[in-house]
Amino acid sequence: MRVKIALACSECKQRNYNTMKNKANDPDRIEMKKFCKFCRKNTMHKETK
Repeated sequence: MRVKIALACSECKQRNYNTMKNKANDPDRIEMKKFCKFCRKNTMHKETK
């Protein structure tokens, strides 16, 4: 069961990325390091609704 999620920057709170995740394999909210075009650097991005 794959669901669509948005990833938001932990510093500026902008939603920069949309992606899919498998709820069976990753029941918790995911975090990954991605490039934020607003901060202009690599930051941690957290899953939002």
